[in-house]
Amino acid sequence: MNKRRRASASPSFCYTYPRPAVATDIAVFTLRDGAPHVLLIKRGGGPFAGSWALPGGFLAEAETLDECAKRELAEETGLTATVLEQCAIFSAPGRDPRGRVISVAYGALVPSGTVSLRAATDAADAAWFPLDVLPPLAFDHAEILGSVRAHVAARVEQDLTLLFAFLADPEHFTLRELHLIYEAVTGKSYDRANFRRRIRQDSLPITPLGETGVRTAHESGVRHRPAQYYRIVEGAG
Repeated sequence: MNKRRRASASPSFCYTYPRPAVATDIAVFTLRDGAPHVLLIKRGGGPFAGSWALPGGFLAEAETLDECAKRELAEETGLTATVLEQCAIFSAPGRDPRGRVISVAYGALVPSGTVSLRAATDAADAAWFPLDVLPPLAFDHAEILGSVRAHVAARVEQDLTLLFAFLADPEHFTLRELHLIYEAVTGKSYDRANFRRRIRQDSLPITPLGETGVRTAHESGVRHRPAQYYRIVEGAG
């Protein structure tokens, strides 16, 4: 009887290989006063307590990497990103003093203008920093940030619709605003006429605003020729 019970029981299984921890780190970009900024959190605990770092954390057993990145971003900063996508993987041994940790780096884009931050969980603080004026970063986060920044710039060059993620108001913007966002994010100058030609060639889903009585169709109170306002056409393409 006992032999039959032992034979029918499911055999236990043990991995013979190490099982590294997996984490996500998120580089969140926005524009403030026309300049690209990145979101950093001040670590509340060790290692690197008190140092600035990218938001992120360890993958839970029952979640995907995307779910982990969204959760960690919300928990540590209170933000929900307009665009969030995987950019790179960092797996160098010794990158985390707590043990073998593989990190999947994400790039996130949020609208320019006022964005409310809320530091929580193991983050003691959260703040925006200009990309050209950064404090020393914990772990290998300076390398991660550089890689994700280059990835985001390349993606924007390929797909101008990603510029929409930075708009403070997707229902009321000018082509000049899109042009300035493009130059700020990519770090490259783009002739205005050629940029407008690119918008037409790519058939960006935008349409001019008409006079509604609530919002004007053109800029007012400017010395230069008043620019046309546009809005994003939802569901286009």
